[in-house]
Amino acid sequence: MPAACESVLEDIEDIVSAEDLKPHDRQFVRRNVFPKVRKRNSQKNAQTDDEPPSDSIIPGVQKIWIRTWGCSHNNSDGEYMAGQLAAYGYKITDNSDEADLWLLNSCTVKNPAEDHFRNSIKKAQEGKKKVVLAGCVPQAQPRQEYLKGLSIIGVQQIDRVVEVVEETIKGHSVRLLGQKKDNGKRLGGARLDLPKIRKNPLIEIISINTGCLNACTYCKTKHARGDLASYPIEELVDRAKQSFQEGVCEIWLTSEDTGAYGRDIGTDLPTLLWKLIEVIPEGAMLRLGMTNPPYILEHLEEMAKILNHPRVYAFLHIPVQSASDSVLTDMKREYCVADFKQVVDFLKEKVPGITIATDIICGFPGETDEDFQETMKLVELYRFPSLFINQFYPRPGTPAAKMPQVPAAVKKQRTKDLSQLFHSYNPYDHKVGERQRVLVTEESFDSNYYVAHNPFYEQVLVPKDPLLMGKMVEVNIYEAGKHFMKGQPISDARVHTASISRPLAKGEVSGLTEEFRRAAQNGTKWKAQPNAEIPVKTRLSSWMALQLPWQQEGGGLKILSVGLALLAVLVVFYYRGMKTEL
Repeated sequence: MPAACESVLEDIEDIVSAEDLKPHDRQFVRRNVFPKVRKRNSQKNAQTDDEPPSDSIIPGVQKIWIRTWGCSHNNSDGEYMAGQLAAYGYKITDNSDEADLWLLNSCTVKNPAEDHFRNSIKKAQEGKKKVVLAGCVPQAQPRQEYLKGLSIIGVQQIDRVVEVVEETIKGHSVRLLGQKKDNGKRLGGARLDLPKIRKNPLIEIISINTGCLNACTYCKTKHARGDLASYPIEELVDRAKQSFQEGVCEIWLTSEDTGAYGRDIGTDLPTLLWKLIEVIPEGAMLRLGMTNPPYILEHLEEMAKILNHPRVYAFLHIPVQSASDSVLTDMKREYCVADFKQVVDFLKEKVPGITIATDIICGFPGETDEDFQETMKLVELYRFPSLFINQFYPRPGTPAAKMPQVPAAVKKQRTKDLSQLFHSYNPYDHKVGERQRVLVTEESFDSNYYVAHNPFYEQVLVPKDPLLMGKMVEVNIYEAGKHFMKGQPISDARVHTASISRPLAKGEVSGLTEEFRRAAQNGTKWKAQPNAEIPVKTRLSSWMALQLPWQQEGGGLKILSVGLALLAVLVVFYYRGMKTEL
């Protein structure tokens, strides 16, 4: 009886090089992976009757549960990975227990997020689930002990998630952590026209760039996302157009620092925003992501004009982190408190009613009581309606982790004091009685209301009338809380529908061409065209499959390989038979 064999695939790192295919040629191009075969003791490691050999498993039919932690950029990556897997034939499920494989998309900003990620890995392993890891944690530190032996898909390799999942289901460990490059120049990441499943069919999250230009001493994300790499304007505009054609009515621009957009490719954020505004239909809105003070300072006049545009939310997220210049210097934030105040004061003057959101870190190494009091005064001065308060956590491998730490009790108390100050004022009380225009896009967490946003991206809760979803309506504000207002729709007011087509159903894959849809419905083979937008594969019960380009190109080779293998077996048996006769 032949010895049982185990297929072992070595880790693959930095696989994409300058010799790789160009961006528009590589969307679904797949490298052939040849697992090493290592003989093992047959009695100890033989497969049991209820566990078929990995080679007999058919990828593309399993159920996959995806969990994402962290920022909008990470959520966008999760949507793209879900879309590609669903287009290939995998079923994306909300039930982790019934899933065959868990795809865990991590965040490395704070220790608690990584703790949740680590615990989820342990839970998956205890439940005998296959596991694929994604996001910033494994990208930044792939050799951590608790990641050993697990498959990893890098933040710039999400267009190859199907390969990683397929090999993982077969029992292999695969790691793709390389950077996307074109002629040696780092790219923003995977293509923007990949299939995706939007968490909310009405909201499109577009990553305009990856990485940043800073080197903040506390930041672990830099280790994962790297230096600034921006997408070309035309690709971003095309993605926005496609989104509106699929029923989207709100676009979020995201990145590690939107203000730095374009500095690596000879353009800038205002130029991009004006191009995007040209394609936003009436009744739809654009929301800008986080920008650090240094880069927005250069474009204040132009940004004020953009934020006053009726199809752009008058909202900007500008992290200050601390109101102490000495702390900002230790953080290497590359601005001072005066710079932050200049940005806020200018925008408040030029964009009446604008919402400024900010972040603050409590207990950064070296922060004194006097430093912290300066931060308290800043919050008291501006009374930010949206304030993200973070207790400092030293992240492994960062310079701040090696600095003398503020005692844990002090950090906790400062976080509590700042939170109490934030909750001591109500930013929306004066708006009761106003008539506001709002865009309805989602359901509240308690499922009692629909959630809308007014032109300043302030949250307004409205009645759960299905006719309101995806519409821009006028409401009377009758109640205000700390984080929201409540509005009653005005019956005789005009209703705007931004969508130029029906929104996709929840869970429906974005980016599939009509040609593909017809082929899938007819159960026939789909032939790739030179300019086909999104060639994808789905598995059919009749074993007829819609072919991806990598499978079309390699299909003949696979058939030839199988034929040669069978021929070799026949030749062996033939010669054995000849010897027996002799």
